[in-house]
Amino acid sequence: MPQPETDARVRCWSRFLDAWCEQNPERFKALWKQGRFDRDDPEVVAEAPQRSSSHSFDAALRAYRNESMAIIAWRDLAGVDELETTLSALSTLADRCIEAALDAAEQAMQERHGVLRDAKGNAQRLIVIGMGKLGGRELNFSSDIDLIFGYRARGESDGDKPLDAEGYTKRVARRLVQTLSESTADGFVYRVDTRLRPFGDSGALTASIAAMESYYQSHGREWERYAWVKARPVAGDIEGGRCLIECLRPFVYRRYLDYGTFESIRDMKALIDRQVVRAELQDNIKLGIGGIREIEFIVQAFQLIRGGQEPSLQDTRLLPTLARLASGGHLPSHTAEELETAYRFLRRAENRLQMANDRQTHDLPDDGAAQQALAESMGYENWAAFSRAMQDTREGVHQAFEQVFVSPQADDSTPDQDTQRLSAFWDGELDETQAKDLLAEYGIEDVSGVREALADIQGQSLYRGLEDRGRRWIARLIPLLFGAAARADSPDRAITRTISVLSAIVGRSTYMALLVEHPAALSTLMRLCSASEWITSRIRAQPALLDSLLDPRQLYRPPRRAELAKDLAADLAGIDADDLELRMDTLRRFKQSATLRIAAADVSNSMPLMIVSDHLTELAELVLDAALDMAWHQMTQRYGTPRADNGERAPFAIIAYGKLGGLELGYTSDLDLVFVYSGKTEAMTDGERALSHQAFFTRLAQRLIHVLSTQTAAGRVYEIDMRLRPSGKAGMMVTHIDAFERYQRENAWTWEHQALVRARPVSGDAALGERFGEIRRAVLATPRDTGALAREVCEMRDRMRRVKDETQDDWLDVKQMPGGLIDIEFIAQFVALAHGTNCPELLIFTDAIRVLETYESAGRAGYEDIKTLTSAYRRYRRIIHAQSLQRQRAMIGADEYAEQRRAVAAIWQAWIGDAQEKN
Repeated sequence: MPQPETDARVRCWSRFLDAWCEQNPERFKALWKQGRFDRDDPEVVAEAPQRSSSHSFDAALRAYRNESMAIIAWRDLAGVDELETTLSALSTLADRCIEAALDAAEQAMQERHGVLRDAKGNAQRLIVIGMGKLGGRELNFSSDIDLIFGYRARGESDGDKPLDAEGYTKRVARRLVQTLSESTADGFVYRVDTRLRPFGDSGALTASIAAMESYYQSHGREWERYAWVKARPVAGDIEGGRCLIECLRPFVYRRYLDYGTFESIRDMKALIDRQVVRAELQDNIKLGIGGIREIEFIVQAFQLIRGGQEPSLQDTRLLPTLARLASGGHLPSHTAEELETAYRFLRRAENRLQMANDRQTHDLPDDGAAQQALAESMGYENWAAFSRAMQDTREGVHQAFEQVFVSPQADDSTPDQDTQRLSAFWDGELDETQAKDLLAEYGIEDVSGVREALADIQGQSLYRGLEDRGRRWIARLIPLLFGAAARADSPDRAITRTISVLSAIVGRSTYMALLVEHPAALSTLMRLCSASEWITSRIRAQPALLDSLLDPRQLYRPPRRAELAKDLAADLAGIDADDLELRMDTLRRFKQSATLRIAAADVSNSMPLMIVSDHLTELAELVLDAALDMAWHQMTQRYGTPRADNGERAPFAIIAYGKLGGLELGYTSDLDLVFVYSGKTEAMTDGERALSHQAFFTRLAQRLIHVLSTQTAAGRVYEIDMRLRPSGKAGMMVTHIDAFERYQRENAWTWEHQALVRARPVSGDAALGERFGEIRRAVLATPRDTGALAREVCEMRDRMRRVKDETQDDWLDVKQMPGGLIDIEFIAQFVALAHGTNCPELLIFTDAIRVLETYESAGRAGYEDIKTLTSAYRRYRRIIHAQSLQRQRAMIGADEYAEQRRAVAAIWQAWIGDAQEKN
């Protein structure tokens, strides 16, 4: 038996518990001896009784409920259980009562109407979905329970008096509700609320999965998305319940970032606040200011906004989700910690309020004795101390709520004059003079261009089809747009490019909501659009990138490889390895977001060009690793694993040529790749559908290219060019490493050896990559006739210039012009091939700059010549890079950099031109 002091204190805090102990003294003693009140036992709740007769079952179920509640209350008040244990036990008790009541209802129905079966003759049970706190396994002590009922498919019962599926399940559900909620001499089990079902009270009590899916697609409202975040199958056909929730997942969790949720939840909270004032519920710790509901709104808002792209947030439980919001950077860690502490405090207070009399209440007591009992049960000496803690807690919660949900224009009860004039311009109410004067105040000169761009938005069928809510978002955004343009370096360019982005997202009001809710994001968008047409085009094509604008501190600080790898691993961690489509889309969004961060830092002049290329190269290598992992998983699942002689996985490697191989990747670069493998070509994989190694690796390469280059709703990762593989388009997609070596030694053309200078392994088996490096160095170090080499290099350069040079009149192609960038690349390649035999250090690097600098440090070229080449190369790359950000071909005037071009051409002639003439 408990210590007298503990017994008196606990029973003093709960009249319900005291009454149960008084009414059931022998049962209390027996349970105490079993350790049910104080044992550290994770199974706090016993199994529910089963139906024998209707009357005895109803009484037994109520007795079971009251006994279990008494045990849970004692353990909570005595400090035996933590909050999570108490909430879980209360939820488990409800689950078991519902299941027991459902069993009884189904038995009664089967006695009269038989077993419900689908069209194939399979037995069907009622699907019971728990919503709210029951769904989240966070039920409070005297809570009612929110239930939604369904069934899998049409069918009929097999008894003498058959019923169709709707009629049968409706009767089962009614009997279930009656069993739980009917008040008898023994009390009731739970109050049951079924109003969350489709169409509420006016809707059918039960519906098929297909009917529910149709309803939510056509009629689902924002508050219903909020409700289904907490949905969980609690009884009956559990697997059917999971299927239903899975069907509704696209309705609840949108594939895009849904910032319109902020406004919807603000509206819901405003409605609750008005009810609180009308009903004088200021002391209500659930609905009042800074109450439990505000914490729930914060967490569930982020779930609705981000859950479609971050499956780890699709959790019915609040506290684990709150922790993920902090670890994912969506909430500051200190805010999440404060909210967690507040939630625990408020939920304990809620439970102990209700434990006092087993009554559903959230209002703080006004009776002195009740106040003192609640304060003591919460660990405070008196009501004053508890009241101060409660006030501080609620103030902290409300402050966090305001920070998340406050409208950027919350203080603007009426639009100011400038806003009214800009709105009038948007509505077409200003004449040309008025419009010109107005826009001049914002530094905008091209009035007709801006007017036409806005008219294009209004003329779209998507805009005309918008509901009032979507139009309101755009109307609120327009004045903000001009304000941001006024702060840009070039207001005309900034606003016209930004309007082009808005034109692409006009039918997706959630992105308009993002820009209204986060004015800083709008300013960042305008700054980036003004700086780069390429960035503008990327955001226009993939509006999900707008989410990247929310944190300028991260946006302008491009991550290094370790941070990128961690972020990508986290993005992919919550996605099933078999869900290739979602993993591919996630990889695309990751790559696009990381590229935008690099470009943002680039256009803000915070990074030199070489560092930009380093970042882009690291990103590409990381993405290749992830894509290769996906391809390996898909292939081994289907065909088994190719094994080497030692039993390990047979080696496969990705070799990069071109810009990626030379560490000079740009924003629009495709990837020049070659695939190699080693091991026995005709050996078979170890799966049931075995393939030869050659066939396996060919399909692996095809799958890898599919992962990288297939166009999905999220775009594509990279374009892949395979033409540099042995024998080009006529060659095998994947080459055995021995065959690759033979080809390079016996059949490769000089231009292929030039390309090999820039080749390096970037992903896959490290040992095979080292083997490739050895082959590369050996092939490049092959002794050559310098004159013949020079002649072949010149011929290839002439052919390339004839095909690719876009020089016109007074404009020169920076890449292809004489003395241009390609000439310098060919010079570096010529140096490596001509002198690699006697100067092996030339073969260490794959980029032109370091090959040339190595040539100088080896004493084979003068400092001034190398400085001329490397300076020109860097300058040309900067020009090409800057023009690519504007989506333009790199061209310069015929009078620009003439001296530098002549100097490069002179070196070409001295090193290569003269060499072929001497031969």
